Amino acid sequence: MIEIKTNLSSLNDKQREAVVSEDKRLLVLAGAGSGKTKTLLQKLIYLIEEKGVSPSSILAITFTKNATNEMIDRLIISADLTGEYEKLLFDNRLIKVDKDKERFLQQKKYKWIEGLTIRTFHSFCYSILRNYGVNEFDNKFRIIGDEKKDEESELSKHVAPETVFEVVHKLLIEQCENVEFLLQLKRYILDYVIDKIHLKKIDGNYLPKDGKYFTTLDGTKVRSKSEQFIADWFYRHSIKYEYEPLLNVKDFDFHPDFYIPEANLYIEHISDKSFPTKNKEEQIQKGNLLLVKTFESMTKDSALFNHTLDKVVKNRLPANYHKTVSLSFKEEFNGYHEDVKDFVAQIMRITDMMKVENIDFDLVLENARKDQHERVRNFYELAVPIVKKYVHYCTDKSYLDFNDLISRSTSLFHNHVDIANKYKSKYQYILVDEFQDVNNLQVDLIKLLLTDQTQLFCVGDDWQSIYGFRGSNVSYIVDFENHFPNSKVVKLNLNYRSTQNIVGASNEVIKQNKYRVDKEVLSSKRSEHKIVVYSGGSEEENIQFCFDKVQELLKDGLSDDDILFLYRRSKMYSPYYFRFKKDGIKVQSKTIHAAKGLEAKVVFILGLTDGNGGFPDIWLEDRIFQVIKKANHDLLMEEERRLFYVAITRAKDKLFLITEKGNESSFLKEIPDIFTVKTSIPIKSVVEKVVTCHKCFSQLEKLWMVCPYCGEKINGKTIGKESI
Repeated sequence: MIEIKTNLSSLNDKQREAVVSEDKRLLVLAGAGSGKTKTLLQKLIYLIEEKGVSPSSILAITFTKNATNEMIDRLIISADLTGEYEKLLFDNRLIKVDKDKERFLQQKKYKWIEGLTIRTFHSFCYSILRNYGVNEFDNKFRIIGDEKKDEESELSKHVAPETVFEVVHKLLIEQCENVEFLLQLKRYILDYVIDKIHLKKIDGNYLPKDGKYFTTLDGTKVRSKSEQFIADWFYRHSIKYEYEPLLNVKDFDFHPDFYIPEANLYIEHISDKSFPTKNKEEQIQKGNLLLVKTFESMTKDSALFNHTLDKVVKNRLPANYHKTVSLSFKEEFNGYHEDVKDFVAQIMRITDMMKVENIDFDLVLENARKDQHERVRNFYELAVPIVKKYVHYCTDKSYLDFNDLISRSTSLFHNHVDIANKYKSKYQYILVDEFQDVNNLQVDLIKLLLTDQTQLFCVGDDWQSIYGFRGSNVSYIVDFENHFPNSKVVKLNLNYRSTQNIVGASNEVIKQNKYRVDKEVLSSKRSEHKIVVYSGGSEEENIQFCFDKVQELLKDGLSDDDILFLYRRSKMYSPYYFRFKKDGIKVQSKTIHAAKGLEAKVVFILGLTDGNGGFPDIWLEDRIFQVIKKANHDLLMEEERRLFYVAITRAKDKLFLITEKGNESSFLKEIPDIFTVKTSIPIKSVVEKVVTCHKCFSQLEKLWMVCPYCGEKINGKTIGKESI
């Protein structure tokens, strides 16, 4: 824990400048390990102790409940002269519930801490809507999230009895009571999830050997989209058919495209890819069988094609043929329910995106209808009605999701100036931690709380902005002065956490990014240890190297908590986990996203390879999401590099970068050799050593003492020699 003192003697010049600043709009741009949270807390204490500001007029906003608790813990430690509370926090015998209870009691004990408003964005908006939301929404609302009631959640008192997934899934099933929608959804799932027809043109791995690319609504595999249309038409009209039945009239076996038993009718579909049908037709004539031909040109007009099939088939069915089959969601998606769940997850994702980007649902649908890809058009035709139903459902049930908490609060302030003014006059000082992670909704809310007299004090590091996939917008911190005019930026550039080699390497990596604020971060720690880059010839070699190093570190007196393994994706760590578990090593391990804010004496970064599944891992998301927010490859690469920067700067003393020989990550090439030492198991030479006679140069066996060709004595150094 960092001790927070009431005086400013523990601060460096830049930290002190930020704390005492009177500027109304101030960004503290802090490098990794530079004490940014300490600076924010010292600002808070300075306002109360030195400036006489009432705690009730200070609002401190964080992103997570853990960050809120840590902030409160540090303030309690600064007030607790006995040191007992700090001991309690680090007492492993106490469970979380006990520590939470003690935190609550300590807050009550110190009235200046109790008087502060330290909340997450969501918790702050929750309190706004609970107190004043009746003007905008039902203030008896419940929160709907991705998981059911979580007792540890700060907002758990009023959690909805159902999750977002459950509601969207339920609404999708209800919508499938409309048979047309049900069949459109099934067609989408079969085409783009099961058959992946949009990938077949660009990736040969998706091409079936039998040439039957497409799945019909009844599960039959057919060769073309047109044949799929015909088979689906039969299915929609409850007409039994056989696809490519075996037929031998007289001379040879052949397969007509379709046979309708009830009409005793054969259908041959003719396209530019069809084989000549002359021989088939002759055989069918010999058998006096009924054949109808359909043509590819008809498929360009679906209404015409429907009419043609109706005329050709229905007129030949028995007069009493009125067979109808009721279609049910459960039966139609039998075997595909997991795929439907993925579809629901995509609906949830676009709902979140549209809310964060504040885009009208109908506008998104309009834009999607203009997309060149049928898959994208079809997805939004199916998804947007469900999104609208979800929004209406939540309103009816008085549910708010996490984005709604913020958007409804901003709407409340826009529509009810009296309530907005109440909050503006209450909070004269607004402090925001981790400002690099803010999104559009959050910034809109902050701006609505500001007056010309409000002091906005934001702390963050643009180099650590890694949540673009969640909607955070790095431009708010990079272009802070444009978003908040007449502002000042103070840069904290002294890293207290990491050694000079780690800090130097991280600086060089992040310099490759164009979209950033320039700052030169320096280290206060000196060490002879360079960053170790290990290139194994195989994954097994990498695992063995890490295993040996961990054992060595533990023997040197480090604890399990001093060692941290980081990785881009969880699957990278699985083989390491099983090896360590087998030998009783327990090793802290997290994805890099989850490790943000953490630190350890020794850090191993795994999976530093190039290409898919490596790091960087540029994941240009599905085109479906591009309809809402365009992705830029260069900006995605910059976020990957910021993620690598975050990983590097978790290390305090030693850093190990694990890669594969011949497949090293491009990020490793951005670290100058001055900061690293490279190691690997050498590749065995493919050329064997050969012993030759020094005099006649004939090839000799290794144990021979005399050359049998010239008689020259071989006595090692003087006469014989080895050469390749």
